[in-house]
Amino acid sequence: MNQLRSILRRLLTPVTILLVPHSRARPVSIRLPVLAIASSVCLFLLGATVVVAMSVRAVEHQQMKERLSYISAQFLEMKDTMVSLRKAERDFRKLFDVKSKTAVLESADPADTGSLDMEMLREQIEASMRSVTAIRTYIAEQKDLYLTTPAGWPVSGRLTSFYGNRLHPVLEETRFHTGVDISVPPGSKVNATANGIVSYSGWTENSGIVVVVEHGRGFSTAYAHNQKALVAVGQRVVRGDPVALSGSTGMSTGPHVHYEIWKNGRHTDPAGYLARR
Repeated sequence: MNQLRSILRRLLTPVTILLVPHSRARPVSIRLPVLAIASSVCLFLLGATVVVAMSVRAVEHQQMKERLSYISAQFLEMKDTMVSLRKAERDFRKLFDVKSKTAVLESADPADTGSLDMEMLREQIEASMRSVTAIRTYIAEQKDLYLTTPAGWPVSGRLTSFYGNRLHPVLEETRFHTGVDISVPPGSKVNATANGIVSYSGWTENSGIVVVVEHGRGFSTAYAHNQKALVAVGQRVVRGDPVALSGSTGMSTGPHVHYEIWKNGRHTDPAGYLARR
């Protein structure tokens, strides 16, 4: 009991704090018990600890908020990409009537913002990209095939002789006609019917001035009995480019264009190709 009284007496013993101003003003003295000073120091340290902890929490909260904002932005960006790819694939299917190699996003609804996780989105976007890439590759191949396949008429005129057996107008005997004859005024522009490279441009004994164009994919076309060739061997042409001026050179009875189509090394009836354009 005496010990407790002694401790309380010491804690309640006043301590004088003297404040001396740097002027002529009188010093100020403050008397405080030791307990009050110790309590003030403890409260200050406790308050400082709380402030530091709250500052750390605030920084961590801000970092988490920024991270969440970044992840949300990524999530929305990938969903937008996924929706765009899905729309592109759907449009390609409608335009070209082809089947996709993968069924894209069957389990995902773009309007449902909480049903997908990031990994699922990435997998679906990759699958959609592969599908759209495959469709675009198909379209590029089909376009290349279209551009290298003869289509339309080399000149605007009248068919006077068809593909197949006929009575030769000069020799007056039955022979197989390997192309079609189109009657046109002399000097008419003869146009290439597909993209390609000129493989022959010059004179032949029976067909006069001839231009031959190689188109690739097994196709080639020939334009005969011309008055003048407008292209040289090795020259690239596209569908619609003039390659010659029509005439009546070689074994011919009048101005016309003899037009042939060859596929995989064999002549074929141009009639079906004329109607394509």
